[in-house]
This record gives sequence, C-alpha cells and structure tokens, in this order.
Amino acid sequence: MSMPKPANQLFEVELVCENLSRDTVVFKMPAWMPGLYQVRNYADHVTNFGVKDGNGQAVRWEKAGRSGWRVFSQRAKRITLQYSVKATMSFVAANFLDDTHGYIAPTGLFMHADGILQHPVTVTLKPAPQWNRVATGLDSVAGKKYTYTAPDFDVLYDSPILLGNLEELPAFTVHGVPHRFIGYKLGSFDRKVFMEELKRSITLAADLIGDIPYKHYTFIAIGPGRGGIEHLNSTAVSFDGNELNNPEGRERMLSFLSHEYFHHYNVKRIRPVELGPFNYERENRTNLLWVSEGFTSYYEYIMLRRSGLITREAFLAAFQRTIASYENNAGHLYQSLVQASYNTWDGNPFERPDVSKTVSYYDKGTAMGLLLDLGIRQASGNKQSLDDVMRYLYRHYYQDLKRGFTDAEFQQACEAAAGTPLKELFEYVYTTKPVDYARYLAYAGLAIDTTVRDGKASFAITPIATPDAQQLAILKNWLGDNTRQQ
Repeated sequence: MSMPKPANQLFEVELVCENLSRDTVVFKMPAWMPGLYQVRNYADHVTNFGVKDGNGQAVRWEKAGRSGWRVFSQRAKRITLQYSVKATMSFVAANFLDDTHGYIAPTGLFMHADGILQHPVTVTLKPAPQWNRVATGLDSVAGKKYTYTAPDFDVLYDSPILLGNLEELPAFTVHGVPHRFIGYKLGSFDRKVFMEELKRSITLAADLIGDIPYKHYTFIAIGPGRGGIEHLNSTAVSFDGNELNNPEGRERMLSFLSHEYFHHYNVKRIRPVELGPFNYERENRTNLLWVSEGFTSYYEYIMLRRSGLITREAFLAAFQRTIASYENNAGHLYQSLVQASYNTWDGNPFERPDVSKTVSYYDKGTAMGLLLDLGIRQASGNKQSLDDVMRYLYRHYYQDLKRGFTDAEFQQACEAAAGTPLKELFEYVYTTKPVDYARYLAYAGLAIDTTVRDGKASFAITPIATPDAQQLAILKNWLGDNTRQQ
C-alpha cells in the first residue's frame, strides 16, 4: 500500500496472490466494518482497478456485484491486483489521506479472495517519505520496516492503521503487557498525568475480568474528528487532548477511552453468537447490542469509579443523565431494547431514523446493566454480581467453547448468578414496560427522585437515610469503596 501523492487523497494498493488453484477467483471488499453497525459499501470508493499475471500481462476481469471483481486467473502461479481507493472522510470507519497524515479503515482498503478469509496475509506499507511513524495493532515482521502480518483476514480487518508525523506517549504495562498511545495532533495537556490515569482505568478492567488476551495494545488517536471503534488489540478514536484541561472534558475523554477499551472484552470476545465469524457482505443483526454496547457504557463508569478517577457523586450523576435521556424520549413507549438492537442497521451511526419511535440501546442498555447488577447482588445476598456474569461469559463461551452466546444463554447466565429467575428485569428488555428504578436502586440503599420542568424529567439518585446492613454492603461493594470515601 502506497501513497505517492497524498494530497490527491488516493491510496494505491497492490494485492499479490500466488499459487491460485482456480480458473476464476472473485475478489471482494467488505461492505461494513465490525463495530459500526451500518453498511458503508466501501467498494464504491475503488477506482483504477486492473490485474496482471506474473509476466506483467493483463488478466481479464469483470465486475461481480457491487463489492466484487471476478478475475479469470486460469490457475496462474502469480497474479497482482492493482487499484486505488479514494480517502476523503475523517472518521474511524473510513479511509482518510492528505499531505499531513493517513488513516486506514482496513475493511475499506484491503480485498480478499472469496473463500479464503482464513489465509495468512502480509501487508507492506510505503508511507509518504516525510512521515515518521505508523500506528497499528498488527504484529511487525522482524527485519522488515513497515511490514506487518496477520494470521487471517479477520484479524487484518480488525486492525486499523494510522500513518504520519505522529507522537507516541510514554507506554505503560499492565501485568507485564505493554500498552501504547500514538496519535496525530494530540493537543496540549499533561501527558504524564493522562497516561497514569488511563493506566488505572485499564488495570481495573483487566483485574475485573481476570485475563489479558493480547500481547500488546495500542490506542490510535486519529486527531479531532468523529467516533471511536474497538478492535481486538487496539482502538481507533477521535482525540483532542485539549479537552483534558477541564474537569468535564477529562471525565468525558477518560469515559470514552475506557468504553472503547472495555469493548475488547465485551463484544470482541464476550459476544453475541451473531457477531462472528462475520459475513462482510451484509448486515450481521443481533438482538443483543444492548449488552454489547449498553453494558460497555455501564462498565466505563465502573472502571472510572472503582479506580478512583471519579467521585461517587459523578458516578451516580452519569446514571441520572442516562435515565433522563431514555425516559424523556417518547420512543420508549414504542420500541423494546431487542428491537432497537436488531434494527440499528436501518439507521446511520450518528442518528436514529425516528427518535420519537425508537430508543437508544446505549441509554437503556446502560440502565439495564445497572438494574441487573443490583438485582443479582440482592438476589444472591451480595455474593454474585454482573461482574461474575461477565467473567463467566468470557471463560465459558470465549475461552472454552470459542463462540458467542445466544439470547437464552445470556439470560441463563444472569439467572444462574442470581440464583433465581429474573422475569421482571428481562421484561424490561423484551417489552416497553415502565422501569421501576426505585426498586432496584433501593437494593443499594439509594433513592431516585423525579422533577419535571417544561415537560422534561430530571432524576436525582441519593443515599437513603437509614440503610440496613445488606444495603450498605451492596453499595460499598458495587462502588468499589473499601477504604475510599469520595
């Protein structure tokens, strides 16, 4: 992959295949990127497509649908595909290139031969000569500069790449595993304090699950822009470090990064059965995005609170805002959580099709994480929690069975931890039944008060005056307050 004229915003790609055993081979480019549940039709940005054999002679080809190219390879020992990709959108799920830096969303740049997604792949990059660094989660090939390898195309497609004059912050290790932060135009902020705080959040998550499943992890900051997408051992995020210079911006940025990091557990490994292996040509719908996304939002707050990065008041305020966002949206009268999860492909990543008739699985999913956690703690006498459910899903389905879980298996895991059926809680998932927040918050000695002004409700979550011993124990354990009182 090269970029001889970055200002033209064209990546130039060569795909070399050897020892093909078929007379014709269809090469395909994915239509979407895992982590962004929207068909983007990346092949529409491909131009200048051509094929040559090992002798440099042109090979006949024809278009095969919107995202495919049929090559009449005639069992050639070697063929080379050449094509350009227009890269004009600064977004974590799109390709971007100019004379200052480049970003590769791999599903939008790299084709694969139909039927051999599991084949190993090597990528050689040729950055613009004035650039100094490449950031990616891919493994480097020893002794070959800017050359990387992946065991299969699924891993390649899960490994974004940033190129340019980049800055790398001081790395940290968690249980001996290196974590890097590399980005473009990081901004002005206290780098030492930021990395210390990020390490605290990451360490909390690793300890919560009890395992680190990668050899190295890279935060890839694409600069000011839009979005964040999780990957197996990296995340690509829009980032402006200037936001870290005020308390609200600091909390927002640490929450954002914690969210994307926790996704490498929850969705990349703790995942609904529909989310892998992927069909890159069409939607991969699931009823469980409220778990994959909503619970990740829930755990971003858990990570910050239990690592001491936010106060108890800030922690509870996050749930106040989430509940208000859900309850003030008329869509909660029309759409269930499973419907919101399944139908998300019908919209776009930045807005829902009709906000008056739909709900956010982020908002209600976060609230359900809260209610399930407290409900399990109450039912089990504070011996089990949602943390135990997540650890079980990780060990049983990801590590042991090496697959995702079904809707029924997820509910069974929650009820096994609670030791009792959780009928009412799952009614909140499958129906539009009004949520009894007060009941579940009371398990942790908390009350919720509602104020309505100009037709909008606001919520205040506060400790009750005389909690009993179990309420105090649940609250303390949930917040991670051992000796810390904030």
